[in-house]
Amino acid sequence: MTAGTTILLPLHISMASPLLHLNPHHLLPRLRRPISGRLLLNIRFKPLSATAASPEASQTPPPKPPSHGPSLRRVGHPSPSHPPEGLLSLARTFDLAALRVPAAACAPLERRLRGHLLNWPRVRNIARQPNDEGHGLLPSPSGSSSSSALPPTAVARREKLAREFNARGFVEFPILAKMSRPAARTRRENKGTRSCNRETKHEKDKVYVVEVPRQGGEDDDDEWKGLVGEEGFGKGAWRGEPTRLLLLDESYAKRSLDELPEAIKVVLENEAKQCGSSAYELVQCQLTLFYDYWPMNEVLEALLPEGMIIPAGFETVGHIAHLNLRDEHLPYKTLIAQVVLDKNKPKIQTVVNKTDAIQNDYRTMKLEVLAGCDSLVTTVIESGLRFKVDLATVYWNSRLATERQRLVNSVFQNSDVVCDVFSGVGPIAISAAKKVKYVYANDLNPTAVEYLERNIVLNKLERKIEVFNMDARRFVAAMYSSQHVHPVTQLVMNLPKDAAEFLDVFRGILRNRQTEQHVPMPKIHVYGFSKAEDPEYDFHERINLALCDNVACIEMHRVRLVAPGKWMLCASFTLPESVAFAKPNYITC
Repeated sequence: MTAGTTILLPLHISMASPLLHLNPHHLLPRLRRPISGRLLLNIRFKPLSATAASPEASQTPPPKPPSHGPSLRRVGHPSPSHPPEGLLSLARTFDLAALRVPAAACAPLERRLRGHLLNWPRVRNIARQPNDEGHGLLPSPSGSSSSSALPPTAVARREKLAREFNARGFVEFPILAKMSRPAARTRRENKGTRSCNRETKHEKDKVYVVEVPRQGGEDDDDEWKGLVGEEGFGKGAWRGEPTRLLLLDESYAKRSLDELPEAIKVVLENEAKQCGSSAYELVQCQLTLFYDYWPMNEVLEALLPEGMIIPAGFETVGHIAHLNLRDEHLPYKTLIAQVVLDKNKPKIQTVVNKTDAIQNDYRTMKLEVLAGCDSLVTTVIESGLRFKVDLATVYWNSRLATERQRLVNSVFQNSDVVCDVFSGVGPIAISAAKKVKYVYANDLNPTAVEYLERNIVLNKLERKIEVFNMDARRFVAAMYSSQHVHPVTQLVMNLPKDAAEFLDVFRGILRNRQTEQHVPMPKIHVYGFSKAEDPEYDFHERINLALCDNVACIEMHRVRLVAPGKWMLCASFTLPESVAFAKPNYITC
């Protein structure tokens, strides 16, 4: 078969229905007019090229698309002015192209060229260079006299007045008095050292830097290639006016002016026509992104061994970051903690790791300080309330803040009397006291009770909370045996590990009460863990077992998934009278 051969294939009109519904514009062959109830397809074959027909070419993988955007995976190339030492080993240098433009025309050009600029996160498209204020940096073209110099722009005149800051500056630009005069202490400290400190500042304190590499001597005229008359736009010269760099997209790096898109050239030409004295220069520069630029997850991914799970997050308690590292992370725990500390300053000042599970009655955690200051005493602000916490001696869980607010906002009423059996330092008790009538708070840990009292005073709620330091069963029995307490309407038992086992104290709690006054049955909110396939059913059965009764109406709420397959639940039910007035005979249950 030769190239350009035409084959006529008869097709019956009664072809399959899906083909009849195709859009005719989507058919590759050209359709001829049907003759005698048939369609003729005109198909033209082209010979395959030798390259496409060879099996070796078919096995060649397609070229990978170039990667765009900043990433630590892109090694880049080392910068001679920033040797890779210490944290600077995470610095990445990228080749870019930039337009040197007058400072006055920088903002309009940035808006018009937005789609062609770099547009990287945390990197400004406008970069400044040393001596870019035009003090002899860019000389006038040869043959031009000083008398033909163009008048300074409004921006240059304002900056000149800001530097001199004389009486004329006060009159014409009153705002300069506030912008240009630093505090007296700052003037004394920075006097004579501002320029020196700017040059000697350590690179690790920077986020990024833009540099224009020099390609010749200081007196080499080739350095100014690209000015007006060679590869630039405009009719005038720099004449010493301030300039800025507009960073172009990385795909334009190492391109000449002729290789730039026509859209950029049109914008520059139009700008040059409107401002006859404008000039634009295409320069090659280098952008170096330092350690402080990269987010925490990218830094950890680059530092930890390949294939290791990266610690995704941590719990924040005041100024403390609480990690739960896996066993595979322990050899790198100091490195991980230092990165967490660096990337979350100044909010985070201490990084700790839990070394063991909670196994004591006081619910305190064994913590190891990995980085930062050693103090574990901090202040937590939650829903406008302040709580003083010592993680070494008391229990606190910031991830339960949403659950605490659910109780306060959706469950508790203004007329309620709340009894918090396991109060800790008072996150539920103090939050409830802002809304309800009265609160009884209890905890077995004497240190937690001490901080609870301090937090009550800190939030000015001394008149609405009464504090106890007792065992949970003794505390509940005392609440219902005393004649001087308010009738409890809401009772919270937030001890997920063992709270369900304490429900047996309510069996027969009102049996010996000597009073004719009606006592309302409290609504109990008990928390617990469950690893069962049906966690609600499992927790319901445990409650029935503890009360030795069948509680029909129990509202189940899933608080959060604490581990794979392990749910934290909140069961809310009204104490049945059959349980409250039953005989407290636990043996026959």
